[in-house]
Amino acid sequence: MPHLVIDYSANLIDFPSAQILAEVNAALCSSPEVKEEADVKSRTNRIEQFEIGTAPAHRGFVHAQLRLLSGRTPEAKKDLAERVAVVLRKHTPRPADMMVQLSVEVLDMDRGSYVKERL
Repeated sequence: MPHLVIDYSANLIDFPSAQILAEVNAALCSSPEVKEEADVKSRTNRIEQFEIGTAPAHRGFVHAQLRLLSGRTPEAKKDLAERVAVVLRKHTPRPADMMVQLSVEVLDMDRGSYVKERL
């Protein structure tokens, strides 16, 4: 915990994955909700095939899913989501001819069935 998966549309050509991952990990690790920095696992996925709406407009997206062990308060979830959003707002490309949608979603992982081991 936490797991962060950032999907972004392939038409965001200059999406700086490495920089975003480094900064978002630092932002999450600075939260009192994260007890150990090695617990933060993040990755990006470039999505080649996508559709946004039905209009023939140039559109792109960045969507982050932050998966946390269940039991966090709504305030803690909001804070963590905003930490991710701040980094994404800072670094997401904004091509002049494209509408880019940015979203962050927080999901609970069931504590009872979650398995984690350090090997």
